[in-house]
Amino acid sequence: MTTPRTDHLVLPGVLTAEQAAATVRGVLGVQREDGAIPWFRGHHLDPWDHTEAAMALDAAGEHDAAERAYEWLARHQNQDGSWYAAYADGAHDDVTDSSLESNFVAYIAVGVWHHYLSTGDDTFLDRMWPVVYAAVEWVLRLQRPGGQIGWRVDADGTATEDALLTGSSSVHHALRCALAIAEQREEPQPDWELAVGALRHAIRRHPERFLDKSRYSMDWYYPVLGGALTGAEAKERVESDWDRFVVPGLGVRCVVPNPWVTGGESCELALALWATGESDRALEILQSVQHLRDADSGLYWTGYVFDDDAIWPRELTAWTAGSLLLAVAALGGHDATCAVFGGERLPVGLTPDCCE
Repeated sequence: MTTPRTDHLVLPGVLTAEQAAATVRGVLGVQREDGAIPWFRGHHLDPWDHTEAAMALDAAGEHDAAERAYEWLARHQNQDGSWYAAYADGAHDDVTDSSLESNFVAYIAVGVWHHYLSTGDDTFLDRMWPVVYAAVEWVLRLQRPGGQIGWRVDADGTATEDALLTGSSSVHHALRCALAIAEQREEPQPDWELAVGALRHAIRRHPERFLDKSRYSMDWYYPVLGGALTGAEAKERVESDWDRFVVPGLGVRCVVPNPWVTGGESCELALALWATGESDRALEILQSVQHLRDADSGLYWTGYVFDDDAIWPRELTAWTAGSLLLAVAALGGHDATCAVFGGERLPVGLTPDCCE
């Protein structure tokens, strides 16, 4: 195991150098030899959280480990370009949920672009391009006429027409990263540009095209985190439900009115705040969830029920630690993380003015 680089992962009130190194070691300790990163050993792997953890490893300088995670996805991609929703302990031949989720499949584009920006490895990008291309093509087959992305294909092959705002916002981010990869390779994808423009328009202007999940904090901040809302629109959205979801000193509720704050949602909100220029607020959110840190492992508990003063569920997840490391890396100025979540080198202006 290499010694993690943690200089840009030091943040007052959040991580010391020693704590950052311990958290990185914690994530590495969850990763299997074949590259898979389940939630924790003995639990399942899903492709989205696997990728989030891999991105955190790149942010910490653990590029070989991150590359092994992407190679796991490349080896076990389904012939149609998808991945299953869950694999037992990251075992590719032990599928526990054979449904397919669009945002899970799309997210590899974010991870691959982040790895490329972290390493400058053109060979890696060439090798992963067919994987990303197949994944994006699969996802776009689920796009509805209104621009939104159907969120799921059931195990029996039935595709739902319903779309989730959180999932579609994540797909929006992934499509922009996929287009950045295509541009880097000088392989323009005009159909993808049209698709992301239509999706952005749906997210910004047509909330009725998505299932009502407004009780969930992710539906609140994900249009900002996914880059569909920027500038004044993004700040307005953040302000609109701040008091509804943020519990001062504890973090962000997963769902209202439940008295449950979660580390992953809190760290993602911090990333969204950073992207809107609200670094001070982002720092406060990250500081507020340090009560979830497990000192022994360096990992973070998924959530805390504050009415009962209870950690719940009793699980230390690699993806929660990953989301924290990525948020800290953004605030610490890590170039690749800032570029991916700040929108640098990602395409903009793909929606015609007449549609806005």
